[in-house]
Amino acid sequence: MPRSDLSASIQDYLKEIYKLGTVEERVSTTALAGRQHVSAASASAMVKKLAALGLAEHAPYRGVTLTPAGEQVAVEVIRHHRLLELYLAETLGIGVEDVHDEADRLEHVLSEELEARIDKALGFPTHDPHGDPIPNARLEWPSADPAKQDRR
Repeated sequence: MPRSDLSASIQDYLKEIYKLGTVEERVSTTALAGRQHVSAASASAMVKKLAALGLAEHAPYRGVTLTPAGEQVAVEVIRHHRLLELYLAETLGIGVEDVHDEADRLEHVLSEELEARIDKALGFPTHDPHGDPIPNARLEWPSADPAKQDRR
């Protein structure tokens, strides 16, 4: 399922499950609800939706994990976010402390063509302005250690 067919909310949940999954093998809906600033019931409903879409696997009281398709979407959203943070900071001169919220809004609408142009214009960077790794165009991390990935 192409990322562009998924709502920003679905993309945000996938991104947070991915990030939380770097700490725990299975992510609890309680932890997910906390990160998304929603009720546990809302998070549970979204997890069921993600499972129905084939993007996550959920076992009641055992947590949620991403399927390979869900992980691919999550890493792509993270890539977009971090490329945008770097572009906003380096090219537009926006303060590093301000780029996160702006990138959060733009990460969902960035086309693949614009992503490739930004990547090339920035010299194919491996880290964002906060020092967090940026996956490459093949969605591979520059560091093989997922524990070093940012959890924001």
